[in-house]
Amino acid sequence: MSRLFPLNRVPLRSLIPVLCLLFGFQSCIDTHHTNRVALQPLGDFDNAWMDSVSVSIKEIYGLETVIRTDMDIPKATFINVKSPRYRADKLLRFLNSVRTDTVHYIQGLTMFDISTTKHDKYGKVKEPESKYYDWGIFGLGQRPGTASVVSTFRLKNEDKSLLISRLRKVCVHEIGHNMGLKHCDSGMPCVMKDAVETIKTIDGEPLSLCTKCKKKVD
Repeated sequence: MSRLFPLNRVPLRSLIPVLCLLFGFQSCIDTHHTNRVALQPLGDFDNAWMDSVSVSIKEIYGLETVIRTDMDIPKATFINVKSPRYRADKLLRFLNSVRTDTVHYIQGLTMFDISTTKHDKYGKVKEPESKYYDWGIFGLGQRPGTASVVSTFRLKNEDKSLLISRLRKVCVHEIGHNMGLKHCDSGMPCVMKDAVETIKTIDGEPLSLCTKCKKKVD
């Protein structure tokens, strides 16, 4: 007659391979997927810019990044109301559809102009509607959520170092929204400040979180 070996005498380490077989190999080897961000280029995008974004996300949030190969920007997101653009809200839905279980967040990066509809505090299209129905933006991120998108179209500058600085700040800002951060009202310098429709705000804020915002994501 065979005897069952008491489980309480078996070292936990020796049970890990068995648990992997029982509950799925992928789940056992991919326990840190929530600490990763996929950077997804939509169309051509400078690799050096991608690397800068990756470093900034790691420095500010401690998140690892995975840089994906280029994908064509979806034609279904195109709109031409005031000028040729791509709808950021539709791009977020697309990015979530291509996000894999190996990462928690996905950020699209594009050189094309992107837009959204800007609403007032009552949820109505902000007045004048002709201006805000299709409003060009730097970036957009779900709050909270898993997807964000950033465009360099409105960040352009002859000074390439300034462009990269703006890009890094906007990317960090949108990931902050994904992690649940609202626009910062602390009165301290913070990358989560609302841009209030001007690039000057981005240039004037640091590439860092204020102590109040930092506590919320630590």
